[in-house]
Amino acid sequence: MSDESATDGDVDPPEEPRDGSAAGNPSDVDGPVDDEPELETDGEGIVGDRQEDSEPDYPDPDDEVGGISTPPDDEEMPLADHIEEMVLRLAVVFLVGAAGTAIGLLWASQAIDHVWHNVFPSQFEQVPPPHIYHPLELWLTRIKLSALLGVMVALPMFVYQCYLFMKPGLYPHERKYYLAAVPTSVVLGGVGMVFSYLLVLPILFQYFTFYAEGSADIAYALGDTFDLIITLTGFLAIVFQIPLFIMLAIMMGVTTRKWLANKRLYFWAGFAGLSFMFTMDPTGMAPIIVAITMIALFEGTLLLLKWTDR
Repeated sequence: MSDESATDGDVDPPEEPRDGSAAGNPSDVDGPVDDEPELETDGEGIVGDRQEDSEPDYPDPDDEVGGISTPPDDEEMPLADHIEEMVLRLAVVFLVGAAGTAIGLLWASQAIDHVWHNVFPSQFEQVPPPHIYHPLELWLTRIKLSALLGVMVALPMFVYQCYLFMKPGLYPHERKYYLAAVPTSVVLGGVGMVFSYLLVLPILFQYFTFYAEGSADIAYALGDTFDLIITLTGFLAIVFQIPLFIMLAIMMGVTTRKWLANKRLYFWAGFAGLSFMFTMDPTGMAPIIVAITMIALFEGTLLLLKWTDR
């Protein structure tokens, strides 16, 4: 009787575990319970046993991370080491330039005579002789002409030393561009100097001689004449960098050929202003020749870009 009342009552049977294992039987639970080691942390949620096994995954410095990347040969150096390296490389450039100047002094007199007789028009039967108006004028002219030779010799060495100094911080494509653009700049500068010596200076002195004939005795001062020759030659070496500057601006996406063509009148005015500002000629002939040269280089570069469809 008692057994039936116990069975027929509302007593709920024991609940079976949801995973199908028998209740109260530890052997049926997945995995060993007593053998699992206790997890130890260092207070920041890092498991002590697993910290030594896993290494942090750092990004590759050659890959771009957040838009920032480093060149393959870039390495940190103290500022004092950078300054020391720069001073040593500039010393090498200075020594090469000084050597070129010293060599130029040995033949400075012959160079002065050669330049003097070639900048004047060849149709003149008698080239006006140079005049010296103060005791050091001849020596100063020799030094200036020799220094120009020293600069020409030291310029390629300066370019090479700059490349060696910046090479660790340049990407491979930047090194290729530097090696292509800088020698091109040197070549363009040399072409500008030759253009000045063979074409611009003879035209300029022909005009000066024609302007002075019949009204005054021609007496060109040696120092002032060579100041004009050196200044104009150096300025035209810079002027001939215009094609390279235009190509650089277009390649970097700073401007386009169409925009330069639409604004050509502004550039022409700027070229004329620079010519009259940096060319020492009160008659205005030298600035006009330089301005025409700058405009011709500008328009020629745009025409070349249009022809190559760039």
